[in-house]
Amino acid sequence: MEETSLLRLISLISLLICSSAALIVNPSRSQFFEGESVTLICEDENRSEGWTVRRNTSRGTRTECDKDGWWRKDGSTCKTSSIREHDTGVYWCESRSGSSSSSSIQLSVSGGSVILQSPVLPVMEGDDVTLSCRARNPTHNLPAAFYKDGSFIGDGSSGHMTLLHVSSSDEGLYKCNIRGHGESPSSRISVKEKPSPLAPPSSPPPASLLVRLLCHLLVFCPYCISTLLLVSLYVCSVKGSDSSVSMVMTPPCQADQGLDNDYDDVTTEHHL
Repeated sequence: MEETSLLRLISLISLLICSSAALIVNPSRSQFFEGESVTLICEDENRSEGWTVRRNTSRGTRTECDKDGWWRKDGSTCKTSSIREHDTGVYWCESRSGSSSSSSIQLSVSGGSVILQSPVLPVMEGDDVTLSCRARNPTHNLPAAFYKDGSFIGDGSSGHMTLLHVSSSDEGLYKCNIRGHGESPSSRISVKEKPSPLAPPSSPPPASLLVRLLCHLLVFCPYCISTLLLVSLYVCSVKGSDSSVSMVMTPPCQADQGLDNDYDDVTTEHHL
């Protein structure tokens, strides 16, 4: 029983260490008008419920989203039907043990009349990225000017601009302006390196692959150990049974040997 409990504890610890979560934002963008509905989900590959959304806003760090009257918590999901301007800040997922697993996400809530719709997560190098400038009223698309790190980069006649084949040089703070309506808050666009299709055979495996392999071994090894223990116990019990049988059968064998010796003595005397 103690060995079984120890194996279960090892499996639980390995799952807690190796599991990771991603923060999903719905709708998937980094800026919102005050009063819009937003849902945040901590999602991991093990479909665990042991995650909570934490954030750092102008009001300070909150351990759980439902500490604010506008937010509701359901498992690893936090949602609000009316996000507020003071909800602007950094959000991430955290496990029950207190370890952070997801990349942090910056959300901006505008009490003004213009927002920039841009990717909330890092984009892949080489992809095309579309920026949209949206006014609260009217809701149809209007001509907009776009800026990166404070410098003008172009106009969008229908309120859109596409960045073609983005690279690390496209990283920065972006915002937009609609004449007569106002300017949006700034949002950062991050670009992650595109993995090479064929890695050289001599190159060492990436660290993330080694970590994932170690995690799978930690999860799988306790079951291997338990199987080996069961097999060894079975073999020992079988050997014990065989030893008992041998001990019981030994005396008759010795008696037979004694009779054979007596028979040999009698035969010898007859010839003499």
